[in-house]
Amino acid sequence: MNLFELGNLSFLATAIASILSVVLLVAISQQLWTLRWSITRDRDSDLPLPKGSMGWPVVGETLDWLFQGSNFHVTRREKYGNVFKTHLLGKPVIRVTGAENIRKILMGEHSLVCTQWPQSTRIILGPNTLANSVGELHKRKRKILAQAFSHVAFETYLPRLQDVIKREVAKWCSEPGCIDVYAAAKALTFRIAVQVLLGLDAPDAQMDYLSKTFEQLTDNLFSLPIDVSFSGLRKGMKARDILHNVIEKMIEEKLQKQWSGYNDAFDYILSSAKENHFDITLQELKETAVELIFAAHATTASASTSLILLLLLHPSVALKSRGEIESSELGHAINRTSAPRLSPENSVETSRSRELEAVPVDNRNATPIAQLHNGKVGPSYHLPHLTLEKLSRMRYLDCVVKEVLRLFPPVSGGYRTVLKTFELDGCQIPKGWSVMYSIRDTHETAPIYQCPEQFDPERFGPERDEVAKGGRFSYVPFGGGVRGCVGKELAQVIIKTLATELLATTEWRMATTKPPRMQTVPVVHPVNGLHVHFNYKHP
Repeated sequence: MNLFELGNLSFLATAIASILSVVLLVAISQQLWTLRWSITRDRDSDLPLPKGSMGWPVVGETLDWLFQGSNFHVTRREKYGNVFKTHLLGKPVIRVTGAENIRKILMGEHSLVCTQWPQSTRIILGPNTLANSVGELHKRKRKILAQAFSHVAFETYLPRLQDVIKREVAKWCSEPGCIDVYAAAKALTFRIAVQVLLGLDAPDAQMDYLSKTFEQLTDNLFSLPIDVSFSGLRKGMKARDILHNVIEKMIEEKLQKQWSGYNDAFDYILSSAKENHFDITLQELKETAVELIFAAHATTASASTSLILLLLLHPSVALKSRGEIESSELGHAINRTSAPRLSPENSVETSRSRELEAVPVDNRNATPIAQLHNGKVGPSYHLPHLTLEKLSRMRYLDCVVKEVLRLFPPVSGGYRTVLKTFELDGCQIPKGWSVMYSIRDTHETAPIYQCPEQFDPERFGPERDEVAKGGRFSYVPFGGGVRGCVGKELAQVIIKTLATELLATTEWRMATTKPPRMQTVPVVHPVNGLHVHFNYKHP
């Protein structure tokens, strides 16, 4: 063997030794990482920690979670059960599924658990938000916000809410090609949040800029809590600061104006704070404003997109919903000379999609909008202004919305921090850990639902009402307990108003041959968008 061959062998041996050293180091570090969390179990409890994996040092299973989406939780639930441990976004987390487990968590607020969003979410939204408040401070802030989400306030918002929806739907119908429903729904709900809740009017160009800025904020809410250049956290903080600057100017202008009655949510908040002797700082108002946009924006856009998708895939449900509108108090505004028709394409029920066509609407008592949009004829007929009473009488549409929220809850779950060790499914949930209750998994696995994988609004009808018979914690799209979503009724009003406008005045069809794949982080949405053609119906 010559020197050259000896050199090659020496190099190869060195390379193998280096690789083995790295592998050994990684294996040891992972074992130490797992041990580090194993020893944090509560020694006063005889119960074991839940099964599961803590992933890799520092990052845990965060990357798997981000890449796998809903499959991450499904595979681990199937492997470890309804209660399993993992490590996400810099924190040890116990993931929980099941109505009884969720009941214990939601009803244990302030005693067993307290709210705890991921660190990145707390930093970006700010410490003064309702979501990040605890104890008495949370109760006081919720009381103040309650007036902005009362039925009296909704009646104030509804005319402007419907006008915003009419204008945005007109844009959808004016497009010569298809639109991405999720992107359009986000633009719509952002306008509703900014114009209806905050009372901020801005040119379209500025509104689009603010909408994209807010989207940057929401896209980075759930990121690793590492504040370095180009990190998700840094991007979210930058977007927040831009929004705060705009909102600060809006607040200062509002405070300088003479009181002219209740016009938006901010009017109710400022009035309620004064009545309850609660001094709100400018910083608190800015953070509250962003939280209001967050509450009305991403989740409502998600649910609106899911609604349109499911109506596309289930045209018989759309027809029944439209029939209810015809027979309701709005029926006098419907021109019944043109019957709705379906074309057999893209439908789950026919294995192809169907084109949904709405019944024309009489323009008596209607608010007129432009009849020509970029060369396309606008609607000949319109719905009259809605009221909460008229919306409440559409019982089947209410069942449709509930079923959309069951099948595709916008938010997958909620985070809590454990205040004291307690038991779930024979395992200890140790003090100091984070626990995440899963809304989506519970909806999918709750035994009260007949064929839970199917879209079936009738399950919420008076004859079956599966939730009423099986327990309310099997259906928690808005959470529950003292932390239940304060804006849940407003979200449903927005979704029902949009559904009524679309069903009564437009037709739509999917631009693709297959439905989109859905992603669950940060909210449920189509991976590559939902592409749909919208047009107004005419007699």
